[in-house]
Amino acid sequence: MLVGGGPLSSQAGPVSPTRSRVRLGALAILLTTAGAVYALDHLIKWVVEQHVAYQTQVPSSGPVTIDHVHNTGAAFGLFPQLQTVFLVVAVLVSGYIVLAGHRFGSGLSTQLPLGLVLGGATANAVDRFRQGYVVDYIDLHRWPVFNLADMCIVVGIVAALFFVVPRAEGPRGDAAIPPGSEG
Repeated sequence: MLVGGGPLSSQAGPVSPTRSRVRLGALAILLTTAGAVYALDHLIKWVVEQHVAYQTQVPSSGPVTIDHVHNTGAAFGLFPQLQTVFLVVAVLVSGYIVLAGHRFGSGLSTQLPLGLVLGGATANAVDRFRQGYVVDYIDLHRWPVFNLADMCIVVGIVAALFFVVPRAEGPRGDAAIPPGSEG
């Protein structure tokens, strides 16, 4: 347990109404972002599955090709034999973000990156659970095919490194966010 209201601390005592509103606001940002990522990713996957035959490409004159593939591995098709592990990790990370994400701050700069990770992880986890694979479709020709959920996970993690982690660590690397000062 960390002292000072850090991301892993437990705080005893009642939560003030103001603090409850801050937490609800943070949760609203988080879930709205995650829901938008999930819905858009699944809409695009549905369109690809309905209109692009499996293992075919839609050629383009630009740098991006639509390529309908099924990915049983992690990002970029890595480690397909660990599918169950990826599903468990996605569920654990998603649960942690929902339950403890407000402790990193309640503003857009903290909740938006967490929402991107949550939405992307949830979208791919649902695919893995339902189908045993994830539909990938964005082909940049220089690395493996990926999807919107993958992109949101990566962008969310990078943004979190800039906005969430420094905030949680404080100026000296300790858990320096005092209770009640999120956001």
